[in-house]
Amino acid sequence: MEKKAKNRREFIQKGARITLGLAVGGLGAMAFTKSTKDEWVWQIDPFECTQCGRCATECVLNPSAVKCVHAYDLCGYCDLCGGYLKPDAPERSTAAESQLCPTAAIERKFIEEPYFEYIINEDLCIGCAKCVKGCTAFGNGSLHLQIMHNICLNCNECSIARVCPNDAINRVKADEAYQVKGSWAGA
Repeated sequence: MEKKAKNRREFIQKGARITLGLAVGGLGAMAFTKSTKDEWVWQIDPFECTQCGRCATECVLNPSAVKCVHAYDLCGYCDLCGGYLKPDAPERSTAAESQLCPTAAIERKFIEEPYFEYIINEDLCIGCAKCVKGCTAFGNGSLHLQIMHNICLNCNECSIARVCPNDAINRVKADEAYQVKGSWAGA
């Protein structure tokens, strides 16, 4: 009788060890798979974007997760910035009526005559693309739109991508995101 009890006890202990080993191994395998699996995010191709303004109105978030970014390497630091000043502005000033951005998200900072630096305030930017359109039309295109992944919900089907007239929004690997004009190979 004692031998049966010992066999049963050994059987249960052995089964518990095997179950525990499988559970730990399974958790380790899941963690490894998750850490090596590529994460995909939404990315706007600045070369395909037509500055239609839908990023500001179609995002499920309000304000949009799309913000203007500035490729400083491409900027001429001009006094007459097409992304900052309205083309029909009565004078080159920082007055609200002269600014192209409806939320005053672009700050103009004097460097030296005749150069200015333009800084985007992400908190004020709504992703309307007015500055991007102005910069592209009258400048070198150093301003462009980008999806901010710290804000974006990374929806399975991005509502902006669905309505983008030029298919400029696509999924990319997370480590390839935030590419800006001037930093791409071939750009």
